[in-house]
Amino acid sequence: MERRTIGAGALAVGAVGLGCMPMSWAYSGSRQRGDASLRAVHRALDAGSTLLDTADMYGPFTNELLVGRALKERREDAFVSTKVGLLVGEQHIVANGRPGYVKRACDASLRRLQTDVIDLYQLHREDPEVPVEETWGAMAELVQAGKVRALGLCAVGARGGRRSGGRLHDATIRQLQRVQQVFPVSAVEAELSVWSPEALESLLPWCEARGVGFLAAMPLGNGFLTGTLTPGQGFEPDDVRARHPRFTAEMMAANQPIVAGLRRIAARHGDEVTPAQVALAWVLAQGRHVVPVPGTKQERWATENAASTALRLTPEDLSEVAELPGARGSWD
Repeated sequence: MERRTIGAGALAVGAVGLGCMPMSWAYSGSRQRGDASLRAVHRALDAGSTLLDTADMYGPFTNELLVGRALKERREDAFVSTKVGLLVGEQHIVANGRPGYVKRACDASLRRLQTDVIDLYQLHREDPEVPVEETWGAMAELVQAGKVRALGLCAVGARGGRRSGGRLHDATIRQLQRVQQVFPVSAVEAELSVWSPEALESLLPWCEARGVGFLAAMPLGNGFLTGTLTPGQGFEPDDVRARHPRFTAEMMAANQPIVAGLRRIAARHGDEVTPAQVALAWVLAQGRHVVPVPGTKQERWATENAASTALRLTPEDLSEVAELPGARGSWD
């Protein structure tokens, strides 16, 4: 697989990563199987998808434990990214950016991941009660202590649409400018996909101009861009899509022209090419510093996602994607 670099430190990873969250958190709990997910991790590593993206809050904690089972056998094959800064309660999630907590959380993540160093340690969310410079400073000390190789900032959570207004990532860029004064940012993780392209406006150019890697979260639109979901199929109560404004039966039907466009492009490249691969190839085409991180818990999808690196979209393909209708949510 093609290799790409993250940050000024030139940390090399496969061009398509593996999002591990669905294995333990947020998607269809009844379908989560530890052994099957572990096989998906191994399949991804075999295919060259070396970046494994997890977080201590996924589960909570169980996702890191699962990834740790793979790392115990194949640490040298993997690039490990995990996150800190969010605590999961019974019915709520709260931010914690206190320096002491960050250091304890890192040690706990290292134990669960069965490794002595985290390749990329990301701040999941800023704690409104703690200056972000203090949190970032504690994370920088972990680099100096040899427990972490590089630092990243996670900006996942904001969505486009009429509710957001203005420039979606302005607040994230201001935050990046602040922490960059304390210690270099190696990567930013934020949503980027055919149906959520907002990062192209300002966040992606900001990263490119400074040699900061960009991890594209949800590059398959929470599964919608794969073309495997049916409008009105319903989702389990613990599935984030059950409350997502783009996943009502009405909006899934309204957004089908996006999938149809991806299918047309896929058909031009061969019978074996899928809409999901076109969606990932589009993300890859946004810059050499961009690494899509599609999430899956199945071997077959990990294989298909990795194969998208062989697909090269033509200028005509990219123009056709640009002309697809914008995604609609239930607020529209």
